[in-house]
Amino acid sequence: MAATASGARIGVVTFPGTLDDRDAQRAVRLAGAEPVALWHADADLHGVDAVVLPGGFSYGDYLRCGAIARFAPVMTEIVAAAGGGLPVLGICNGFQILCEAHLLPGALIRNEDQRFICRDQQLRVVSDRTAWTSDLRADQVITIPLKNGEGGFVADEATLDRIEGEGQVVFRYEGVNPNGSARDIAGVSNARGNVVGLMPHPEHAVEQGFGPDMGGAPRSGTDGLALFTSVLGSLIRA
Repeated sequence: MAATASGARIGVVTFPGTLDDRDAQRAVRLAGAEPVALWHADADLHGVDAVVLPGGFSYGDYLRCGAIARFAPVMTEIVAAAGGGLPVLGICNGFQILCEAHLLPGALIRNEDQRFICRDQQLRVVSDRTAWTSDLRADQVITIPLKNGEGGFVADEATLDRIEGEGQVVFRYEGVNPNGSARDIAGVSNARGNVVGLMPHPEHAVEQGFGPDMGGAPRSGTDGLALFTSVLGSLIRA
């Protein structure tokens, strides 16, 4: 669905246990779009132009992170719409849900050191050709908050080779790998580039004075906003 930036409506899904839906809605608003609250039991996406699956602990992370959320009624609609090109962004738990729903390759497992991580994390942009990264540039280093316990991205070697070769790796951890993710992968996309998942939280880096600590400089962490403005540009071009 084509949209103007001022008229774009971006859905933000809330599951039982979601924590960062309000933050994601604020990021959407700051980017210049209208956030639309979507509930896990909705069987209708209410005509939104894109969808964000925010972070948290959907359904208490029972079974596996995202394993129950994958079967929520709203996910049936999202899977179908994503197949038709709807831009979908999964952040942290949202990334886990997208992998469980087979919209993205691979899986997320317990961090290598078995500890929950909460830190500012540098990422290197690998692909600027997705619906969510067009306002970034390949090889750019950005700083985004990271907070997860099950953030280790894994896949078999054939899958890793394939997504590397087909340009589906979107972000890599810069510097020390915080959670043991294979090949330092922090975010991936589907083959079409409309679905992206990443473990760090761009919605927590969208406002001057409230973002990550930029190496002792005044806090100016707005790197995450580019993901939300990127999708607006992709909707205009659609």
